[in-house]
Amino acid sequence: MRVAMISMHTSPLEQPGIGDAGGMNVYVHNTATQLARQGVEVDVFTRATRPSQGEVVEVEPGYRVVNVVAGPYEGLEKADLPTQLAAFAGGIVQFARTNARAYDLIHSHYWLSGQVGWLLADLAGIPLVHTGHTWAAVKNAAGTDSAESEARRICEQQLVDNADALVVNTSEETAELARFYDVDPAKISVVSPGADTELFTPGTNRNTELARRHLGIPLHAKVVAFVGRLQDFKGPQVLLRAMGEVVRRGRVGAPVRVIVCGGASGSDASVERYRAIAEEEGLRRVVRFLGPRPPEELVSVYQAADIVAVPSYNESFGLVAVEAQATGTPVVAARVGGLPLAVADGETGVLVVGHETPAWADALEQLLLDDQRRIAMGEAATGHAAQFSWAASATQLAAVYEDVARAFVPGGAGRDAAGVPER
Repeated sequence: MRVAMISMHTSPLEQPGIGDAGGMNVYVHNTATQLARQGVEVDVFTRATRPSQGEVVEVEPGYRVVNVVAGPYEGLEKADLPTQLAAFAGGIVQFARTNARAYDLIHSHYWLSGQVGWLLADLAGIPLVHTGHTWAAVKNAAGTDSAESEARRICEQQLVDNADALVVNTSEETAELARFYDVDPAKISVVSPGADTELFTPGTNRNTELARRHLGIPLHAKVVAFVGRLQDFKGPQVLLRAMGEVVRRGRVGAPVRVIVCGGASGSDASVERYRAIAEEEGLRRVVRFLGPRPPEELVSVYQAADIVAVPSYNESFGLVAVEAQATGTPVVAARVGGLPLAVADGETGVLVVGHETPAWADALEQLLLDDQRRIAMGEAATGHAAQFSWAASATQLAAVYEDVARAFVPGGAGRDAAGVPER
């Protein structure tokens, strides 16, 4: 089988934590890698952002990234990308025609890619599988960051209506689609993401010591880490305010350090804003802001931490939570989205209801104070994370592809521009 994956607004080869690159990049890259290793040919189409990238990057046998020129390389914000949908779609058509490349199926990621995939699937007479990763109505219900537009929600409803299959990360995401969109449940397949459990490992006590030395953190400090894009939706401000409260209480009895690892994402976001919050909370000497790290370096950040905090307002799954647990670090996370699946509450971490400072300060402080409980959670965390692997995710995806391709009848069900399938 040959699959065209579409990831228009961000390349799977971009460093997660920079700009719009995040969990979706990790998902696309790792599933494409594992699908290729299982015999599925994958071309990932993304918008070119640098002339030096070249048109085609062969990542490994069976997995290529195709950089499509659509608009200027630089200077386009994510909000401007809808103006380039036609150019991007045309670039994919031209590439396929020039290279005599035919595909059995399209798998689009995020709503921008979905709109392109919907058009190209109809033109080619092949099925469309769509993964939203985030959904406008779900984000708006969480009430953080700037509101997503009604136009985006309409586009997503069109994709829900017209895709031949929807792949979601958790059963919770299925429930969210049912709540906010008019969806046919028969279209939905749950495929849990994975983690690179060969890369993300606990290591030894020596690894933790070296990681702290390299980061300039006292060996006997109690360390809480945040890893992810710096935007309010991900909740770094929640952690900073909670840790400010923990430090003011003065009960931990050891030096406290906070690591914030990631880059600002979004037109209204800036690292300076979160530095200002840390200053307000009296954490100037406590917080270390790190830029985004590649996975090979991110391991040491997880290993240096006693706790990894995931205070997001919604997560379709929670890759950071699984990666942290794979390194043997317990997680304190918000009880939202797919995080109750990613974190075993009371066993490998703690789930917090809501995002209020007192509740988060209590959860973090209690776990920092209880060394025995925290260590036991870390030991259990590695086994829990081992349940999630990218190879297993790819196997499930390949099965979805086969089912969709087998059931697809070209021209059997028309689709209209309003997003209502014609029977």
